[in-house]
Amino acid sequence: MHPHGAPGDTHPGHDGAHTHGVPLPADVPVTDGDERGFAWYAGDHHIHTTFSRDAMYTVDDQVRRGHEHGLDWMVVTDHGGPDHAKQSVALQTPLIAEARRRHPVLVFQGMEWNIPGAEHATFIAPDHERTPQLLQEFERRFDGDVVAAVQNPGGPRLVEHSVEGGPAAEQLGLDAIAWLVDQIARGTVDEALVLSNHPMRTGRVSPSKVRGWRDAAPGVFVGWEGAPGHQAAALPAPLGRGRGRGQYDERPGRWSFPGYDLDQYRTWGGFDAATARTGGLWDSLLAEGLPWWITANSDNHFDHGDTVRVGHLDREHYVRHGHRGEPVETGVPQHGYVDFAPGAYSRTVVGAVRRDYRGVMAALREGRVFVVHGGLVRAVEARVRPGGEGPGVTFGARTSVRRGGDVEVELLVDPATEPNPSGQVPRSARWDVIVGTVTGRVRDRDLWEAPGTRVVESFEVSPRAVGRQRFTTTLRGVADPLYVRFRGSDGRHARPDGHPEVDRIGDSDPWDDLWCYTNPVFVDVG
Repeated sequence: MHPHGAPGDTHPGHDGAHTHGVPLPADVPVTDGDERGFAWYAGDHHIHTTFSRDAMYTVDDQVRRGHEHGLDWMVVTDHGGPDHAKQSVALQTPLIAEARRRHPVLVFQGMEWNIPGAEHATFIAPDHERTPQLLQEFERRFDGDVVAAVQNPGGPRLVEHSVEGGPAAEQLGLDAIAWLVDQIARGTVDEALVLSNHPMRTGRVSPSKVRGWRDAAPGVFVGWEGAPGHQAAALPAPLGRGRGRGQYDERPGRWSFPGYDLDQYRTWGGFDAATARTGGLWDSLLAEGLPWWITANSDNHFDHGDTVRVGHLDREHYVRHGHRGEPVETGVPQHGYVDFAPGAYSRTVVGAVRRDYRGVMAALREGRVFVVHGGLVRAVEARVRPGGEGPGVTFGARTSVRRGGDVEVELLVDPATEPNPSGQVPRSARWDVIVGTVTGRVRDRDLWEAPGTRVVESFEVSPRAVGRQRFTTTLRGVADPLYVRFRGSDGRHARPDGHPEVDRIGDSDPWDDLWCYTNPVFVDVG
């Protein structure tokens, strides 16, 4: 590898076009239809409200707070389940509409789906008049908790027919995706997206399930949380819970994939091991040439250190009314809250051609995304140029190079300029260029490693650097298809080789260990 220019090469920053302080690099136009006509918009696709059985903020609370923390778009994803299915979607719908009128934020109405035989997922639907109908029908037919209640009303789930695991449960999850694809084809709504939430938390998301979901609905089931919410869970009791970041501190259970080691159940620098582990499950999917994208979000239920509590503590109120009432002010910090407000810590930043619902969904579907914790950077963008010519392509895109040709890789980083909610102005210390060879589809659908993926170049950032940072390197003599992705950190808890450490349970301050990951660029060889 031969870098063009010194690591940490910088020039004065320029805000360019931006919203909420997330800038577009100055020399990239923002006109619709232009080859690079997009701007960066920050969002959160996993947020709960009082319509969830275990959350407490109103829809308006969440949207207002997200806007205060710089979000441009949000997805309200209350838990599916038998009580929620009775009336909660209908009750929530007018409140979503009111929040859209009150706040300059794109507010999606979605749901957190209990995937039969697996974990949870964000179900994102557009601003369509039939969205509430689609959500209600999908939940009643395919939510794991709803199906379990039907199987065994008034009692525990039937293990022999359980939606927790087994071939029948896995098939029901695939049937749900097939039904959703059919509804889009029929025009019930024109599009939808599904993203797996906290995939490695319980080990029930096996590699074959991920491949099955993606193959059943390419363009609909498009990725997973690269970093889970609940990032304050590791903060000490009594205000915190002293658990793992993301509440990742479980062990294998009956329905867990037996091939995972214990480190797969932990976060690595706050990121899910499937994403953070170089050469791990994410890389094994990318090595097949599969578009599979990452996100990050708050999974907000209760803000760490907040002084409000749930309005109605009794479950019967939720069962009867479909919500938990207005939160109640207590005047004292409450114990055991594990979340940061939407946008306060985790962000999914999308490059959208238009600042509207379809624009955000298109950016998520196309993988034009970077994710960041703690405001480590304002913006980051790749430009991958075969032959070193043209504007290049960025995250989620695909380009091609002639066999034996060179590929220039450029990374532009706009550093943080303002304190994050912890009071720090974070600084990235290192950026890694990670490359894997695309070898094609595999026979072993439970393969979860790609040992050929490696860091090919690392750039140390000078603490004296100001303004935009520009890093370049060249992949020379490219003979095989590949992908390129990027990773940055504040360097405080990285291993000597730059990789993240496995987080310690109950002893991992999320503000002291910040990372940024991007989706890949694919390079074909012709």
